[in-house]
Amino acid sequence: MAEIEKTFVVEKICPVCEKEFRVVKTRSRLMVTKRDDDGCTHYEDFNPYYYTVWVCEHCGFAADEATFTNKMPDKHLTILRAVLLTKNIKIPFAEERTLENAATAFRLAIKFQELIRGKASKRAKYAHQMAWIYREAGDKTQEDECLTKAAEFYEDALMRESFPIGELTDNAVMYLIAAIYNRLGNRKKATSYLSKLISDQGVREREPRVHDKARDLWGDMRAASRRR
Repeated sequence: MAEIEKTFVVEKICPVCEKEFRVVKTRSRLMVTKRDDDGCTHYEDFNPYYYTVWVCEHCGFAADEATFTNKMPDKHLTILRAVLLTKNIKIPFAEERTLENAATAFRLAIKFQELIRGKASKRAKYAHQMAWIYREAGDKTQEDECLTKAAEFYEDALMRESFPIGELTDNAVMYLIAAIYNRLGNRKKATSYLSKLISDQGVREREPRVHDKARDLWGDMRAASRRR
């Protein structure tokens, strides 16, 4: 199945410029081939993370679907309009995105979150998923750069934000940070987070899935260390 058949185009209204723009959405039936320890899901012959971030082709605003479709605070709209509506920004619509298209969308989304002083957890999500598109492309340098930013944003979120955020708990974030640091080769930091999760009886009781994943990653790290 060609990539174009795994996506479809819909029209939405941009909350910033209030113009109608085109969005590429992915179909739900995709064949999963594997899942990585940091949450990245791989699909057969397709990468839906290319389309995670929507971009208004008129004003250039970029964000995830929830940000576009939920009511945005007036103070955020004021900041964004002051920047975007005073410039003649045009982002060409691409029904089939390239790696460059997708990476640009993620970078814009992070930039706008920083502009409105948005949540670090959302910036972490963008940086993390941008790492995944580089992972699939085999660009380890760019992947590691994005993973480093994601870990920093996740750690900032742990200190400053109240969880859960949606389905994301603070313990789930701790696990993600550990998985990221392990991928970056920082076993000391990864071990620090994992030990907190594994030794916490409350995590075992309330979030057994997170506890089990932490224990499995700990085991994988020990096995990898013995093979060296």
